Amino acid sequence: MRTRRTMTISLPPAMVREVDRIRKAESRTRSELVREALRHYFSGGFPVVTPTKSELAAIRRARAEIKAGKFLTLEQLLDGLDAAHRRASSKGAPKNSH
Repeated sequence: MRTRRTMTISLPPAMVREVDRIRKAESRTRSELVREALRHYFSGGFPVVTPTKSELAAIRRARAEIKAGKFLTLEQLLDGLDAAHRRASSKGAPKNSH
């Protein structure tokens, strides 16, 4: 009878690089590292956060706004921030007087 079973998972490339970096630094296999991470996860090693009433209310309001189409995409937000940064930079730029 086998004591282990093989399991295939897919990870983003950055996560694979991080796993490999840690396993090399600790002289371990990928399997050992992932087993330890899962043991830690299963034992409740990651905190569970219970939102407050006000946080739950804010989440409900935000979900309703998203459903109604009242949101910005990340691209729109970044464009707006970039435009505001450009305006602020040009206003405060020192004038050359030669």
